[in-house]
Amino acid sequence: MTAAATTKTDAVVAFRRRAELVIAGIGLAGSAVLQGGFALVIARSDDAALQATILPALRSAGLELDGARAHVVLNTLAAWFGFSFIVVALCTAIGFFFARLRPRRRATGWWFLAAGLACLFGTQFVLYPVAFFFLLSAALFAVRTPTPRSSS
Repeated sequence: MTAAATTKTDAVVAFRRRAELVIAGIGLAGSAVLQGGFALVIARSDDAALQATILPALRSAGLELDGARAHVVLNTLAAWFGFSFIVVALCTAIGFFFARLRPRRRATGWWFLAAGLACLFGTQFVLYPVAFFFLLSAALFAVRTPTPRSSS
């Protein structure tokens, strides 16, 4: 073998999933702010703050809740948003781990698809723009193929 052929086979072409990870990171940040923020605000609000600030804002948005059930309904919704955010964060963290460990594997996109679906269904389709980032990242894992390694 010649020296040029040896260096060509020894050099492994680096393949990074930078675009996929950045897009998924944007989705995770949006999910943390919107899902986690809603869960945190509702869980920390007392009855007076709920009646004074949150319920009038919900009524102006067209959601009519009576005062007696509003606290229970909003706390249930906040708990659901918080739980689904934990699922989204775990799926994204696992996806980041595998994307860094083996960037050539396309199967890692399934973790980002799971994060997008958890965001979508966990918020009852409210955060579809945020879920779009995870779904786009999963699609890029499926579409972008790494450069083939030289076998010679």
